Amino acid sequence: MNTPALERLRAFRHAIYTTCGCRRDALVEIIDALLTTPVIEHPVHLSLAPGFQRTWGSIYDALNAGTMPLSRLEHLVAAQPLETPTAWYAVDASVWPRCDAETSPERGYYHHHTRQSNGQPIVAGWNYSWLVQLPERCSSWTAPLRVRRIRPGENVNQVAAEQIRSFLPQRGSYQPHPIFTFDAGYEPVQLGVALAGLDVSILVRLRSGRCFYADPPAGPTGGRPRRHGTKFVCEDPTSWPKPTKEWRTADADYGQVRLQCWSGLHSIPQIHAKRGTRQARPIVRGTLIRLEVERLPKPTKVLVPLWLWWWGPDAPDLATIWRVYVARFSIEHTFRFCKQVLKWTTPKLRLPEAADRWTWLVILAYVHLRLARPLVVDHRLPWQIPLPTEKLTPARVRRAFSHLLPTLGRLASAPKPSGRSPGRPKGRRSKPANRFPAIKLTA
Repeated sequence: MNTPALERLRAFRHAIYTTCGCRRDALVEIIDALLTTPVIEHPVHLSLAPGFQRTWGSIYDALNAGTMPLSRLEHLVAAQPLETPTAWYAVDASVWPRCDAETSPERGYYHHHTRQSNGQPIVAGWNYSWLVQLPERCSSWTAPLRVRRIRPGENVNQVAAEQIRSFLPQRGSYQPHPIFTFDAGYEPVQLGVALAGLDVSILVRLRSGRCFYADPPAGPTGGRPRRHGTKFVCEDPTSWPKPTKEWRTADADYGQVRLQCWSGLHSIPQIHAKRGTRQARPIVRGTLIRLEVERLPKPTKVLVPLWLWWWGPDAPDLATIWRVYVARFSIEHTFRFCKQVLKWTTPKLRLPEAADRWTWLVILAYVHLRLARPLVVDHRLPWQIPLPTEKLTPARVRRAFSHLLPTLGRLASAPKPSGRSPGRPKGRRSKPANRFPAIKLTA
């Protein structure tokens, strides 16, 4: 069974073991337990896995005191990209709710679409920015490349630009032109300013109430030169000029697809670093795109047109743009699998550094599943239909991973008993833990 895919997975596992420092044996056993435990209620239940050699206390000891160099882990996962002819990527943020964790520092208030606090979709917790590679078509498989916790007060656009800048030197210049997609929570002007000078393109979804401006007409004026021309209001069709380009097609899932674009537009930034300094606000010109489809594959939402913003060195290819944004929804499948199956946001960890280590263990376990897909056989439940190898989902690969683990071999060494701990001295009591209120940022 010494196939190239098996050797690739073995090399990846060995690289993880050599990359981790302190508590490396416990860390790699946590990854194996994540991949083989049928149901995970809490991290402590991973110690009940058949291959776990240590006690339950070693799990939290590894999360609190383990050593996992971030830069080396990023290079490690970036060396295992998706085998696709495209170079499509997505950047999005996901929240780890910690509403009642008063002893956990560096918590902030973030929007959460399913949980409510005082009648508002806002929770206190930790926010993580993910950079993943997307498949050519929307599927359950992505390639996480960068994950970073956003501290309260940090700008999500600057964090996303920092992740992109650190990743570009690793992908090589021979690959296709990269396209990065963003959801509506990101500001296209700030992204354009932060990514200036890089050979990348960005595609950002906009809210329908945005306004843009064309360049002012050329010619002498009697006062200060104008910086903004005709106003373009997305909600007012009467303010739309003739589209620069229009494209139509018929799709089996979405019916008639229509795209219109207006190039050379810019917006007026409201929040920027030089506000109040009497300096000119930056102008980032791009292409405004309106995407309209006839129907949705699953009509669970009201059908409304989408407004997208394109910024890059070349004009957008409308035949590709809409497929790029449809492929962006693959990151939602990754979030759901990591949270529901691998229990990314389930542990009640106190320190944010421990949460960062647990996050990277979940990512490394997910990469294990993607590399093991061509090596396992479908272990379906009685009520599930059989699937070929190329269509196996992450959950089905995880169900069959326990049969592959003996072939891969054990990485962690046997634990060395160190005797019985003397425990807390008699008469000594622990002090109450420090309280850290969630940080609320004002406008």
